[in-house]
Parts: sequence; structure tokens; C-alpha cells
Amino acid sequence: MAKAVANPRHSIDPNTGFCPQTATYHSLRPHVPLPPPSQPLSLPQYALSLLRSSTTPRGGDTTFIVDATSGHTLSYSRFIAQIHSLAYSIRKNYSLSQNDVAFILSPPSLHVPLLYFALLSLGIVVSPGNPLGSESEITHQVQLSKPVIAFATSKTSSKLPFLKLGTVLLDSPEFLSFLAQPKVDDDVINKVQVSQHDAAAILYSSGTTGRVKGVMLSHLNLIALIAGFYHLRQFHQGEEAPHPVSFFTVPLFHVFGFFMLARAFSMGETAVFTERFEFEGMLRAIEKYKITYMPVSPPLVVAFIKSDLTKKYDLSSLLLLGCGGAPLGKEVAEQFKEKFPTVELIQGYGLTETGGGATRVIGPEEAARYGTVGRLAENMEAKIVDPGTGEVLPPGQRGELWLRGPTVMKGYVGDEKATAETLDSEGWLKTGDICYFDSEGFLYIVDRLKELIKYKAYQVPPAELEHILHSHPEIADAAVIPYPDEEAGQIPMAYVVRNPGSSITEAQVMDFIAKQVAPYKKIRRIAFINSIPKSPAGKILRRELVNHSLAGGLSKL
Repeated sequence: MAKAVANPRHSIDPNTGFCPQTATYHSLRPHVPLPPPSQPLSLPQYALSLLRSSTTPRGGDTTFIVDATSGHTLSYSRFIAQIHSLAYSIRKNYSLSQNDVAFILSPPSLHVPLLYFALLSLGIVVSPGNPLGSESEITHQVQLSKPVIAFATSKTSSKLPFLKLGTVLLDSPEFLSFLAQPKVDDDVINKVQVSQHDAAAILYSSGTTGRVKGVMLSHLNLIALIAGFYHLRQFHQGEEAPHPVSFFTVPLFHVFGFFMLARAFSMGETAVFTERFEFEGMLRAIEKYKITYMPVSPPLVVAFIKSDLTKKYDLSSLLLLGCGGAPLGKEVAEQFKEKFPTVELIQGYGLTETGGGATRVIGPEEAARYGTVGRLAENMEAKIVDPGTGEVLPPGQRGELWLRGPTVMKGYVGDEKATAETLDSEGWLKTGDICYFDSEGFLYIVDRLKELIKYKAYQVPPAELEHILHSHPEIADAAVIPYPDEEAGQIPMAYVVRNPGSSITEAQVMDFIAKQVAPYKKIRRIAFINSIPKSPAGKILRRELVNHSLAGGLSKL
């Protein structure tokens, strides 16, 4: 995208990246070269080319992926050989055409990454669903993506409808034989010409405020994302840096898990996952595998701060936590730094619709700016638009964030209406997030446009109240939602999880908030609950809480 090479009559502020003539923010990051878009290239081919040209060559015996639950591992050389074998077997046994969709419904296992890489290298579109999803959720996803084949396990296959080429079981002897074909032509992948503009994946948006949508990402979208991280890796790796080992706290079917996998592969890193995320299991894995990096959500950062279990394990290998999924409060970030002074906690921002990354924090200096999700990623442009008037706003003013760049999705599959509402004719993606840029080009998220509570003539951001609630020593977790009110329209209502042994009352919680906010932001209704419902990525499922509150708290969460 345009950086400071825009129209000579246009002036770009070197501090903010803002161009007053076009009211557009430009990335302040170094330009990242991308392969020519007309060059046939699949995501696996690109990732493999980066791995081979890496400035820190790792031997083929380096471990690529570890299943911490079973202890099984795959080295780079073995993983690459099995991709070739699997791609060859799929091509030979199934009459799949390029751009056909394959639905994947499997708990995390070593087979899932192999499947992603093999299918993508053949030009098949991968569409992974949540193996814990209900039958109706999976049916909805299948209706959107229209797959011709599915890959599942004997436990998950019953949730799938009948498909044209059937369902392949990953735990069957047949599939295992696909991974060990003798004398496979390594050129099997290179014979397939994949356009970068072709769809690579259909990933499902979290549906925290509405029905799940299928986000179509192209090979180019994912190549541009990987390129950015690959070219910026020198910020995190000194000469004496330990071998990077990342731990997946997000599922492989989630956009961030999907992207992390490709990123780790292209950079010769080791990636560790578990079949089911569990806090102490994660701590155990950090100690055992010397994890250096993890993506986290704000609730997980809170758990790190509040849990005494962290003292039981050696977490000294941890260098960096990348936080996303929701805004992180300044108090939480400061408390984390106090407890873990040697771990860099950085925030980033992205959506399924941008393949994950749109802004990021780089280096300790930027990490010290609590509250920001960083500067615009390389090759990205942004606008801040007043949701009421459509006016485009300068730095320091809040509005809806619009994004444009090579990682922005192709559209929502099977939903032209939602695509037209979200992507305009010039390629701008309307994020639905209320944000502002400061005087140095750092982005701050205020809240979701759809989640703002409309109290009388005011708008109350739930995230702001949640940050304050999280800072209370007797509160383990909290979520704030709108509750209908005849006089005010909506009032802020908090769902609160008490810490074990706490007997904090509704009045005490309300009073704690009232002392720290303007009167219109006060919480006016409280419900105590055992746990806050969340998506696999750690986002609060506000819809469930709203339904619960309207049912008078009788329905079980």
C-alpha cells in the first residue's frame, strides 16, 4: 500500500502517518517486499521458500511441532516429507479440483497442520471448524462453505452431513498410510499452479455479537501476513537469542492459531500445542519445552497475575506474550509487569477479516506504552470514521476504524449482503471497532461499535468497566453487558466471578466502580456467576450473557 510515496501534493505526517488531504493513516513501519501478485504461489510454497532462505538455518532434525498432550513430535524434515506424501495420496485417491473446499473437524493433533499444508499446496481451500461445536453450528458452517470433502475423526464425524466425496477419518489406518507413501515425487506440489488471488482458507468469525460468518482469505492475504513477521523478526532475535519455541493457547482452527502455524514454519521455530487448553497444563508445558513466546487473551493475562500456580513452575524461558482478542487494561498490564518483570507483554490487533494482524507493538520501548495495540502493520492503511456522520477524523478523535491492505479478506462466503456492508468498493474494511490514533501513530481500541451501552444520551464502553473490575483483588473475572431500562434505554450490568473465599457484595462492587467513573458509566445491576462464557479465543460471549439476563437469570450458563 501507499506509504510516503503517495501523490507529491499529499503530505504524510512522519509522526502519525496521517495524510490530511486524503484523511488516511499510512503505516510508519519499514516497507515489506511482497512477491509479485501475478506470480503463481501458494502459502506452503512461500513458507517453504522463507524457511530455506532463513538467515538462521535450522537443521532438518529441528523439531517443528510438538503435541504436549501425547508427547508426539515431528521434525522439519519429517513434516515436509509427510506433506508431500499426503498431497500425493489425496491427489491420487480423490477427484478434487483446485478451489474445492475441504472441511476439517478435528481436535488438535499433528495431523491437522499436515492436512492444512498438503491441501493448500494442491490449491484446495481449507475450512476448519470447532470440534466442540454443536451439530447445528457445524451444519451452518457447512452450508456457508459448501465443502465437497471433510476430514474428521471417529469422534467428530457424526456431526457432519453427507458430502459429495465423503469424510476421511484422520484416525483410520487408511489416512496413516497416506503419510508414509514410499518414493513420492517431491515435485507433486510444484506441479500445481496456485494463483495468489485464489481462496486459501474459509475461517469462521467468532460470532460474539451475531451469527458466525465464513471469512474467505486468499493465499496472497496469508503470504502478506507471513512476510511482515518474517521481515520484522530481527526486532526480537539478537545473536544470542534462544531457539524460538511458541505455545498455542489458541485453537488451530482459529485465525490466530492457523496463522501462527504458518509463521512458525516459515521462521524455523518450534510450535507446541495441547489437545485441550488448561492453565496448569500450559504452565507445565512452558517449563518442559522452554517456551519463549505465547499469544494470550486479556483473561489469560489476568490468570497469570492472580494465580499462585505460576510459582510452582519455572517460567524463566518466557520472553514475550502477544496479547490480542480484546483490549487490555493499563492496570492489568502494570500488574503483569510487576509480577513478571523479564517478560515483554505486547498488544496487537487484528480480525479474522484481516487474517489476524493489522497493528502491532514492536520492541520494549513500544511495549512500555500501556493501552495501545501498536502502530499500523506494514503495507496497511487506515481511516477513523464518525459512525454517525461518515466524517473522516484526524488523530486524537474517536470513530470506527476502517482498514485497507493486502491482508484484508476477499469477503464473507455465501453472504453477499454482509460482504457489501463490511467491504466498500475501494477495498476499505469497516471493522466495527471504535478507536483513535494518538499523536505518534499508536492505535487505541475503545470498544466494539455494536457493544457500546447506550445509557440515556451517553455511550458506555463495556471494556473500560471490565478493566476496572479486573483490578479488584476479590474479583477473578467479569463481563459488562447492556440491560434494558425503561427510563435510560440501557444500563450497564456486570456479571462477576468472585475469587475463591470472597464474599464481596453487589453494593461493594457498585461502589468500587462508582468511585472511579463518571455517573453515567456506573454499574447499576450485578449478577454473580461461576464463570464468564468465552469463545475459544478468549472473547466474552456477550450474547449468552444478554440472553441469560433477559431470562431473569433462570437459564443455566
